[in-house]
Amino acid sequence: MPVTPATAPTRPRSLLALSVILLAQLMVVLDVTVVNIALPDLQSSLGFSRTDLSWVLNAYTLTFGGLLLLGARAGDLYGRRRVFVAGVVVFTAASMVAGLAASPAVLLAARAVQGVGAAFAAPSALALLMISFPEGRERARALGLYTGVSIGGSAVGLILGGTLTEFLSWRWVFFINVPVGVVLVALAGRALPHTERARGGIDVPGAVSSTIGMAALVYGFVRAASDGWRDPGTLIAFAVGLALIATFVAVERTATNPITPLRLFASPDRVAAYVSRMLLWGGVMGVFFFLTQFLQDVLHYSAVRTGLAFLPLTIALFISSQVSARRLMGRVNPRLVMVGGMALSATGLLLLGRLGITSGYPEVIGSLLALGIGNGLAFVPLTAAALAGVAPEDSGAGSGLVNAAQQVGGSLGLAVLVTVFGSAVRAHAAQAGPVHAFVYGADRAFVLAGVLVALAALLASRIGARPLRPAEERLPELEAAAIAEAA
Repeated sequence: MPVTPATAPTRPRSLLALSVILLAQLMVVLDVTVVNIALPDLQSSLGFSRTDLSWVLNAYTLTFGGLLLLGARAGDLYGRRRVFVAGVVVFTAASMVAGLAASPAVLLAARAVQGVGAAFAAPSALALLMISFPEGRERARALGLYTGVSIGGSAVGLILGGTLTEFLSWRWVFFINVPVGVVLVALAGRALPHTERARGGIDVPGAVSSTIGMAALVYGFVRAASDGWRDPGTLIAFAVGLALIATFVAVERTATNPITPLRLFASPDRVAAYVSRMLLWGGVMGVFFFLTQFLQDVLHYSAVRTGLAFLPLTIALFISSQVSARRLMGRVNPRLVMVGGMALSATGLLLLGRLGITSGYPEVIGSLLALGIGNGLAFVPLTAAALAGVAPEDSGAGSGLVNAAQQVGGSLGLAVLVTVFGSAVRAHAAQAGPVHAFVYGADRAFVLAGVLVALAALLASRIGARPLRPAEERLPELEAAAIAEAA
């Protein structure tokens, strides 16, 4: 989308725009991990069950992932700065409501609305970054900072969540977004470039059917964890979810402006990359959810100490992702990097499945390092494989689909893991106390998570190795991969 001459960014304005965009990305990333540390306090305060507690994460990630493509399309149509500001306003207001929530229903509704705001703000923010910096060294540096915030923000979220929960209240993990949102809205008009509107329509039926359909499937898994697979509510949820997903496919086949062009699924390698990403993040989501509770409920860590306990994972992830992008891509077969990284991550998860009631942090840190190194190695080549061969006119939808696969895969994966956890706890509760039952259930979930990531590695091993080309010919593809990775 062209930038009007009157608003073409100067260097000082570009730097201010970068600051706004990085702050917005940090806020969105923080809201995924900052809540994890607060889950035990939030559970006791509002009366969540352990299985329903996963919806505090899923309510956000589902609407975020399900509406990412619609949010990107809205930015194209109505102007990216306008859509960015609207998304931040919705996110900020929902954060205030979440912090004031007095019941699980209000909190979950607010989390879902937060996801809506993030889905509209995040794609526009990334597009505005590309407009604000010319192609070349300046844009590469901006993307490097953007990627660093995206990856490092998870560690900041864990530490910040622990600090706020321990010294103030779990409510402040939501309240903290309010002043940040106010600053972003105040600076957006002066800092961010203006983009013209485009012609075309929004595929509302496709967005609605896909989002509600995936939500129904996740609800079915969570319901099965608490009420069993034969429960009428469970069966109805699965039926509704499958029907709406089928409707979504039918809508996309005939839509004039589909949010997900079905031609993106024509390549078997690309489909394998999408599914591998879903399985990978489906398995990894269990680490944050169950390990947070293990550290606090079994090892009796404080909220701050729990956040710090995850630092090795994030540091390893950041370093290995940089090694993968700068040293290995173009020199080593990307399929080997993907499969090797996922195999290491699967090993780390399977080792977590050996935790016992007497285990300590030394048994945890090795798994965290394996997960961090493995995911960091696999992330960039997996993203490049998902974007390889995508036509220029489909690049936005292709990048959005990569991120949607990650968000939805994480939600579905966590729902499946919670289902297995709930069944294991119920079977073991009569023979042991609640803490022993929790550890037993968490171990089963970790093992299944390792199996999911191992399946991701198996799929990735079937992705055809593309002939390596000179770096200058591969620059657009690698840049696209970096963009999708950061988002």
